[in-house]
Amino acid sequence: MDSTNIDLPGSKIVSVSKDGDNVRVRFEPAYLIKIMTGSVERTRWWQNGDLVITNANIEDELPTLPADCTGGDVGENVYTYRDMVPVPLESAGYAHCALKVEGSDAVVRVSGDGVKLELEEVPKYIEHIRPE
Repeated sequence: MDSTNIDLPGSKIVSVSKDGDNVRVRFEPAYLIKIMTGSVERTRWWQNGDLVITNANIEDELPTLPADCTGGDVGENVYTYRDMVPVPLESAGYAHCALKVEGSDAVVRVSGDGVKLELEEVPKYIEHIRPE
């Protein structure tokens, strides 16, 4: 099965904003890794978009943004994704994120009752990643 994930380390978080009852974590760019069934190679792409947590609260003071993400967790219900976000992602139920950024001890920490990933346009190709 083919799969696509956002690779959180290296993706750039440019803002975290309230949008009504929702919180938007804006990536410009998010780096995607695509894996094709039967291939040992992966491909790297970039795409802008938002991780939207619905009926959400920002739980801590935010770090200074924009900043490069160094990793973290995105969770939906019983699943927690470490250092990645599956594409597509849309789920109702408990949702949270705890994203670390370069140069700060502060964490982007948000929780709510649903999560969805809203990516813009189409991904742009960067490179093939070959096994060493």
